[in-house]
Amino acid sequence: MQPIQLILSAGTRVVTRNPVNLIGGPAANNNRSEIPAGAVATILTSPADATHAYKIRFNDGAEAMVRRSEFSILKEFKDEGLDPAAHGMDFEDWQPFIIYRCIVGSQAFGLSSETSDIDRRGIYLPPAELHWSLYGVPEQIEKDPTQEVYWELQKFLTMALKANPNILECLYTPLVEHATPLARELLDHRHRFLSKLIYQTYNGYVTSQFKKLEQDLRAHGKIKWKHAMHLIRLLLSGIGALRESDLRLNQTEHREKLLQLKQGQIPWPEINTWRLALHRQFDDAFATNQLPDRPDYNWANEFLLRARRSVTI
Repeated sequence: MQPIQLILSAGTRVVTRNPVNLIGGPAANNNRSEIPAGAVATILTSPADATHAYKIRFNDGAEAMVRRSEFSILKEFKDEGLDPAAHGMDFEDWQPFIIYRCIVGSQAFGLSSETSDIDRRGIYLPPAELHWSLYGVPEQIEKDPTQEVYWELQKFLTMALKANPNILECLYTPLVEHATPLARELLDHRHRFLSKLIYQTYNGYVTSQFKKLEQDLRAHGKIKWKHAMHLIRLLLSGIGALRESDLRLNQTEHREKLLQLKQGQIPWPEINTWRLALHRQFDDAFATNQLPDRPDYNWANEFLLRARRSVTI
């Protein structure tokens, strides 16, 4: 399936990828019928869809009609040679640098069924030579066929410090498939990433997502039940984290009701009532929780520096 091409707006600066024939303007009037590849132009008129051509104007006023495949956006054209992929590395090339791999999602939450996917997440730590190179390293690498996602260590730590639910779940899942000694050290100190920020982050995300679900319900008369289920589960995890100063992912005690929600068997008013009750429990847990105001930034920074030095070439 081909990706959908967005229609670029008038005023966008572009670069031609091949010679183009002119249709008018000063250059055409001076018996110049063609502009070479690499010329800079501005979009004058955009087509209604991706199957038709754009009208562009060059710096000397000459004009031409070009299809989307015949030009690049100027900014992207200049960045092409600096993209990390430019030196030919794909997922398989980064794979040897994976230091941590775990299973998250329904499998870790105790909510899986025979048809549930296996979602693998983790961390990769490329050597300093690649960090120092002109191309740098990607913050995230993915392998879509096996639903694997790995974050570069610094990106992972930064998101963990912000109480990103997906990242904290990587640290607290019981389903660990691979962990180097360095990754084991990180797991041993995962409590350093728990803080009162969980309250703000989890609450904010759930509230915004429920507003979108309500909009979908009004507009289409249905919602993504699986997403609603995971939002409720997130609130349950957040409440537990504040009460116990520990992030417990497994929700088997709520399994039956959560799976009913996932299958669309609970009316929306009842779901919303449940959600609001959990928000109140979250508020109460926040008022009495013993977590620090902020995570341990210093420890995370020192850990990152030691990790970087351990793979210096």
